[in-house]
Amino acid sequence: MSLPEIVSRERWHAARAELLLKEEALTRARNALGAERRRLPMVEVDAEYVFEGGDGKANLRDLFDGRAQLIVYHFMFAPEWESGCPNCSAFLDQIGHLSHLRARGTSFAAVSRAPFTRILPFKARMGWTLPWYSSYHSDFNRDFEATLVVDDEPVERPGISCFLREHDRVFHTYSAYDRGLDGLGSTTSLLDLTALGRVPEGSDRVRYHDEYED
Repeated sequence: MSLPEIVSRERWHAARAELLLKEEALTRARNALGAERRRLPMVEVDAEYVFEGGDGKANLRDLFDGRAQLIVYHFMFAPEWESGCPNCSAFLDQIGHLSHLRARGTSFAAVSRAPFTRILPFKARMGWTLPWYSSYHSDFNRDFEATLVVDDEPVERPGISCFLREHDRVFHTYSAYDRGLDGLGSTTSLLDLTALGRVPEGSDRVRYHDEYED
């Protein structure tokens, strides 16, 4: 592997300033893309999906946990697998404290096709406390294209889907898969995928995670 060229501090500053111009242009383009993403139309979800989690059976509205938005991570874990996908596991490892999302009216949950009886021991092994549900008894994964049918066989792929709730109505606002997940994991990067963006409930002040009011 070749290493970067060794230069003086002055040449480094000049090269850094040149790169900074490109980084700032990328930031402006990313902000514009985020605004366009928030203007996407949305589709009402009419199906009554059944999930199983730590508190038993749940529907899609339950996954919101009373908040306005929901981000679902489509975790690759087929019913016949003994363990979850290593890449999906690495993604969940980088998810920060969920209180920062929840304080901004957004819930986060992982969903897999594996039965909950297989999810639970793997979740314990990984030491995760975030909500994780099984969609084993529904077509949720297929309907939101996290499970594709190729040559009559189901094929899993990682993805994220965002939902917006208005009273009892649920709307699908956005999804991304595979390489579309690159660079995601932080609170702000996840909020940027949602219809409401980074707009918080009440205050935009970031707090220590144990200082937010539930």
